[in-house]
Amino acid sequence: MISVSIVTYHTPQSELDRCISCLRQSSLVSSIIVVDNSVDNVGYGAGHNKAIRQSSSKYHLVINSDVTFEPGTIEFLFDYMESHPDVGQCIPRTLNPDGSIQHVCRLLPSPFDLFVRRFLPHSWFAHQRERYTLAFTGYSSEMNVPYMMGCFLFFRRSALEEIACRKADSPIQYFDERFFLYPEDIDITRRMHRVHRTMFVPDVSIVHQHRQSSYHSLRLMCVHIYNMCKYFNKWGWFFDHERTLFNERCLAQVVHNSLPKDEIK
Repeated sequence: MISVSIVTYHTPQSELDRCISCLRQSSLVSSIIVVDNSVDNVGYGAGHNKAIRQSSSKYHLVINSDVTFEPGTIEFLFDYMESHPDVGQCIPRTLNPDGSIQHVCRLLPSPFDLFVRRFLPHSWFAHQRERYTLAFTGYSSEMNVPYMMGCFLFFRRSALEEIACRKADSPIQYFDERFFLYPEDIDITRRMHRVHRTMFVPDVSIVHQHRQSSYHSLRLMCVHIYNMCKYFNKWGWFFDHERTLFNERCLAQVVHNSLPKDEIK
């Protein structure tokens, strides 16, 4: 019923074993495909595409090797997707190892959002940061968001087929392989959000180590910036009507959901 793909790159075997052990707790997981990029690094999205093309399950889970979760998590998400046929993709509540909430749901970024987040002191533009990461919501309710971080993406396979890129004489692409690393999760969630709800589900949790490697490596920071430039070249730098539409719609929804019922007209 559910196929799973994990893309590794010099990943410690103990980390991978822990993740696979969590997955094997569920009888719904029909296959686990590990794509090792350690020898020939084709990129994160391209690696997952290899795995997705090999699978034919009703649902497909893209997961990072540094994710763990309790028994019943997969079953809960499966039931959620079965009862919400308009949802094409979902992500559960994601926690840091210390139990704090990881802000894995975001608005579609503008160049300014990313510049503020990476290069300015955390206290600067605090409101802008909270808005972009939707931190002000408390992550306590379901949200239909246009961008999910790619550590754990639970897809409806038929919805993936809808948004896939098909070109003559080229393998089908689900993730856009122009992005070697980083913005492929923004891009695929955005494309899915066009045609299906992309939901944050807070009633079940996972734990994600989230190393933020590009914050500690100059090389990876350059890779991140280069690929974000590709993203903005594709979708628009400062004039992106769809970004404005999706972000305003998301903000209106989360503000509405946070109001006391007697204030909702």
